[in-house]
Amino acid sequence: MLGPLARFATRRPVVTIGIWAVLVLVSLGLVDRLLDSATTTEFRLSGRYESEQAAALLEDRLRGPRQLAELVVVESSSVTVDDAAFRTRVESLAAEITALGPDVVTLQDHFYVSNNPVLVSRDRQTTIMAFAMTGTAQNATVDVGDMIHIVEEANGVDGFRVLIGGDASVAYESNELALHDLERGERFGVPVALVILLVLLGAVVATLLPLGLAVVAIVLALAAVAVIGQQFQLVFFVTLMVVMIGLAVGIDYSLLVVSRFKEELARGLPTREAVGRATATAGRTVIFSGATVVLALVGLLITPASFYQSLALGAILVVIFAMLATVTLLPAVLALLGPRVDLLPIRFLARFSLKSPDTSQEGFWENVTRLVMRRPVISILLVAIPMLALSYFYLDMRTGLNDVNTFPDGAQTKEAFLLLEEKFSVGSVTPAGILSPAEIVVEGDTNDPSVAAAIGKLQGALIADPRFPVPPAREVNDAGDLTLLSLPYPGQPSSPEAADLMSVLRGEIVPAAFEGTPAQVYVGGLTAEVADFFGIVRVYTPIVFALVLGLSFVILMMVFRSLVIPLKAIIMNLLSVGATYGLLVLVFQKGVAIDLFGFQRADVIDAWIPLFLFAVLFGLSMDYHVFLLSRIRERYDETGDNTEAVAYGLRSTAGIITGAALIMVVVFGAFATGRTIINQLMGFGLAVAVLLDATLVRSVLVPASMEVLGKRNWYMPPWLDWLPDLRVEAEEHPEDALEEAAPGENTE
Repeated sequence: MLGPLARFATRRPVVTIGIWAVLVLVSLGLVDRLLDSATTTEFRLSGRYESEQAAALLEDRLRGPRQLAELVVVESSSVTVDDAAFRTRVESLAAEITALGPDVVTLQDHFYVSNNPVLVSRDRQTTIMAFAMTGTAQNATVDVGDMIHIVEEANGVDGFRVLIGGDASVAYESNELALHDLERGERFGVPVALVILLVLLGAVVATLLPLGLAVVAIVLALAAVAVIGQQFQLVFFVTLMVVMIGLAVGIDYSLLVVSRFKEELARGLPTREAVGRATATAGRTVIFSGATVVLALVGLLITPASFYQSLALGAILVVIFAMLATVTLLPAVLALLGPRVDLLPIRFLARFSLKSPDTSQEGFWENVTRLVMRRPVISILLVAIPMLALSYFYLDMRTGLNDVNTFPDGAQTKEAFLLLEEKFSVGSVTPAGILSPAEIVVEGDTNDPSVAAAIGKLQGALIADPRFPVPPAREVNDAGDLTLLSLPYPGQPSSPEAADLMSVLRGEIVPAAFEGTPAQVYVGGLTAEVADFFGIVRVYTPIVFALVLGLSFVILMMVFRSLVIPLKAIIMNLLSVGATYGLLVLVFQKGVAIDLFGFQRADVIDAWIPLFLFAVLFGLSMDYHVFLLSRIRERYDETGDNTEAVAYGLRSTAGIITGAALIMVVVFGAFATGRTIINQLMGFGLAVAVLLDATLVRSVLVPASMEVLGKRNWYMPPWLDWLPDLRVEAEEHPEDALEEAAPGENTE
């Protein structure tokens, strides 16, 4: 599979590099022109879910495309709304905002237009102005920036506090925070990754290759996202995913090949043969490692929620481009450089850089291996028991969705909603619940007495129910065949408690009112979407686990020709994931060492995090497992000595695995230092899991378990011999890995 690619790249390095250069230039143009319009802040579910069905009916038969509501809050500590100065301030601000034009925003109401007392706080020192953003949600998220600027300019003038909050402004501020975290992660992660690469490879030129390859993969993946997003809009987090995963795997994959190339050069192979051997061994490891990542992420791709699908697509694309660049672009560059890959060496780092496994018989990892394999059972217990203990805390995990209240202090939309809750809450119903009501959509003829009676019965039940302090508002379309009851929702609309109450509304209250009537009832709105999403997570988590574990087992069984190896790999990866879940609970929910890390306390772990972490971590951890075991299998095939093969495999890969893992930890950890709770959860979870996997699991559990099982590690029943042999390490001689060019052939 890799032979033709490697031969072409090595024989035609200039052509290969030129092709990739053209692809990068075209991709940069696509990213610049299309990326902004390819992403959205809207999270959508499959059309078969009730919340989506309700939204579709409302759009088609009642109100058209939903307009995002924005509230501007004006507060004074010295005067009331009855004061002329207050009125002047509100009316001038309303005029300035509406001057943006009807194609941007329209005024819905304020106290001095309607004299509506609901728009004034009990102490009469705070009032609300209601606006509607014009156009699609995507346009509104961009256009609201001008409105936010006006509000920021007005805040503090003449002693008035002015804030803004709503769907569009929250999405806008969320985008800004995500961009800040992305830039912060790049500023911190990339320089530290360069330092680690410099230590591992010992020369400036060799160090720049992995980073350059990662950048190429990221650019091409972002271009693919920009193109795909024109047909299927992707959640804006996809760009963060591409950059984060692209830096991690792009650097890792190229590090494997560059280090193997340097190793083969040190053994005396000519440049072309060294490139061929590196591509045929480490290159194949990259292909199968990347394939396991992609397979793991396919589990997220089948989940019927745009958030999961966007993250999975972004990660899959960048992994695929990283793999392609590693087995084509990188061999071409190495063929041109040859021994010059070690140009600009850093002499004092030479003793720290990676050594050939044939010359590094002594050292830290050799001593660790001997110690672990001398007492394998004790080593397993010393690592496995604490990791199992950490996994136990997963049982205490409380999942939900973090909202604007978890934005960092000083975020304008957070301050706006806190002020609204303080001044305008009605019992348990907050302004957030008024902005995002439950939308009960009744599809049925309102002239039918039974349908009209059922609607009245439902309204009466809701008014009588103390859990819903504010009665629903009723609206009927012109055709008289669709009724909307907008029910201000108690509590935080995206909380687990709100989702539980939604189950009661859907499962008990609505059916009791409409039993036996010729009408279909759908409950939509934000809380309904949250409840449907929680249902998706519950249903699809076991499906994704079964799919990922099953496919990984089959692939690893064919790669290593063993039933035991894939079974152990799955158990160890689940152990890493479980310990990571436990640490998330300990740090973010229980607050253990949270001040040390500088994280926010979280009442809930976002419901999408556990499944997302499982898929990504399972794929990434398999990278190291495949790389380590491929070297062990290669040595075992040569010697038949399991103990010596394990020692050789660990000795030859431990430095690379540790360095590569440290780069991933730095990249993910850099994003964990961001200001948003989502990036803190995601970055910390990924960093911790990779660290555990590359140290305790790969350095202790793998060699110890392989020593305990001995030759039984490689057990494969004869009746499975028909399976394809996909073993990673090439069996051909180095000189056969890449055929010599014919005499006189252009090698550029």
